[in-house]
Amino acid sequence: MTPDLTAAATRAAVHELGGAFAEDPKTLRQARQLGLTGWSFYVAGRGGALGDVRPDTVAAALGFIAPDAVRDGWETARRIIPPSEVAEHHLAECCRWGRERLDVFHGVDRLVDLAERVVLAADPAGLTLFAAWRTMPMPEDGPGARAAVVAKLLREYRSGAHLLAIRAGGLTPLEALIASTEGEAAAVAYGWQPPFPPFEPLLRRRIRADLVTDRIVGEAYQTLDVTERVELARLLDEAVDHLQVPVP
Repeated sequence: MTPDLTAAATRAAVHELGGAFAEDPKTLRQARQLGLTGWSFYVAGRGGALGDVRPDTVAAALGFIAPDAVRDGWETARRIIPPSEVAEHHLAECCRWGRERLDVFHGVDRLVDLAERVVLAADPAGLTLFAAWRTMPMPEDGPGARAAVVAKLLREYRSGAHLLAIRAGGLTPLEALIASTEGEAAAVAYGWQPPFPPFEPLLRRRIRADLVTDRIVGEAYQTLDVTERVELARLLDEAVDHLQVPVP
């Protein structure tokens, strides 16, 4: 398996594993305890790794979320708690979720070993949000927490690379969402408002952008040999399957 193919093969698992904690009911409860909505906790939690910057800066880094939706979530959170502190709570929830859901995953130690090597090998140039999150402290309280954090980092890495790829391919973030599998539902979920552009003229550019994304992300997978890349792809898929097991 080539590095590019590894990036493509792990796309779905990285997306699922790296974002599951944000939708966990306990995470949303923590947001409410801080006086935040789930949306403001998500926006300020991700963007807060950048520090107390302007909303337009956060919107540029997040990329795929409509600027007005970013501004609403960011300013709502900012009136209550500094964004950098929201990011710390966001990270804490990621770690908590990982301890609860991944500590007992049979391949967690090996998953952490391989995924951390990829994360550390990734070139952060142009990937501002990934770079900011990679400087956040890595948990030392168990393999499940570390696995959850490296999965989040892999997701931020791919998201940033995809943003570069779609812009280089002549697509706006909205157009990329419309041309995705989820289409208009994805656009609405990220705060965009209709009318939306037709998706048919965008598909070819979206496919090319996906290939460029795999090429960018694949650079980090070069740190693993072929056997390790296959193993990591398998472990990520198995970790996602593990999430389907009900929590006792």
